[in-house]
Amino acid sequence: MTAGTEAEAEPKAEVGVGPWEGELPQGEHWDPDLLADGDRRNVVDKYRYWKHEAIVADLDSRRHNFHIAIENWQHDMNIGTVVRTANAFLAKEVHIIGRRRWNRRGAMVTDRYQHIRHHPTVADFVAWARGEGLAIIGIDIFPDSVPLETYELPRDCVLVFGQEGPGLSPEVHEAAVDTLSIEQFGSTRSINAASAAAIAMHAWIRRHVFSQLPG
Repeated sequence: MTAGTEAEAEPKAEVGVGPWEGELPQGEHWDPDLLADGDRRNVVDKYRYWKHEAIVADLDSRRHNFHIAIENWQHDMNIGTVVRTANAFLAKEVHIIGRRRWNRRGAMVTDRYQHIRHHPTVADFVAWARGEGLAIIGIDIFPDSVPLETYELPRDCVLVFGQEGPGLSPEVHEAAVDTLSIEQFGSTRSINAASAAAIAMHAWIRRHVFSQLPG
């Protein structure tokens, strides 16, 4: 048997947990089917065996004040990863500007737990954001961009990312109260939208969550 064959023969590790063992827990948030059959979903241990709607309700009670938006004029492959990261950092909503359809594979089913809103045009998105009192913050490299690292991100804001390649559209750039750049030190001109989104979201978390913790 070759090394390659041995590797292929190794059993795959199971994700999640099997059927509940012992006396069944009591509460409306428990899912009887998951308790009986096991829970293989991509959720943290706290939510094992919970009903889907119960998980969403609990997340809704704790969501942060920032929103994420990404332009989608050419079926951007980054959107799924952005949605997954937005779920990880508990963004209020993710907004898709442009085409309604997007590749959900990168979301790893986290889109079931993340509120997603579609805006067919930039004008529609801008009108919504201003109506909600949210500061529109663009993330891209422009001559007038200021460093994300030293910028005081507002608590109530929507961080906007452009299509992979062309970046933010001129319409979003004009509507943004500020456009932020992420400092880079290598030879590449830019990082992809999914990576930029993760950095920007974590910057908001550091500013408005960790800075409020005692000690």
